[in-house]
Amino acid sequence: MSEGTSGTRSLPIGSIVLWVVRVALAAEFLYSGYLLFAGGHTEQTFAEIGLGQWLRYVTGVVEVGGAIGLLVPSLGGPSALLLAGVMVGASATELFILTNGDPVLPLILLIVTATLAWFRQDQTRALLGIEPPVDDEDYR
Repeated sequence: MSEGTSGTRSLPIGSIVLWVVRVALAAEFLYSGYLLFAGGHTEQTFAEIGLGQWLRYVTGVVEVGGAIGLLVPSLGGPSALLLAGVMVGASATELFILTNGDPVLPLILLIVTATLAWFRQDQTRALLGIEPPVDDEDYR
């Protein structure tokens, strides 16, 4: 049967992998945002940072909003870019500010979100109204 008569279409494996990554990242950031709102050890961590608890709530809102944005098809790229920025701050905080900081998880999340943002840069460009670069034969 041809593709048109079966009524189904197949997704490229790359699209499926990117969706699995988006869902996994969304779950991680929703959980992380929940922990930020719930308090507990995060209150102590943000007290050690020294900027006040407002930063904990702002970070929680950005993480939850970014997680939801990852699941919206047209916002996946911009959300990944936003969350990569949050992970830059989290990694730097773990490395340079916290006494017993462990930057492994923020660095892993930074790599994954930045990679996703790279693969979905067309969405970010479209949202911001930026034209994609024109391929130039001289640079090949």
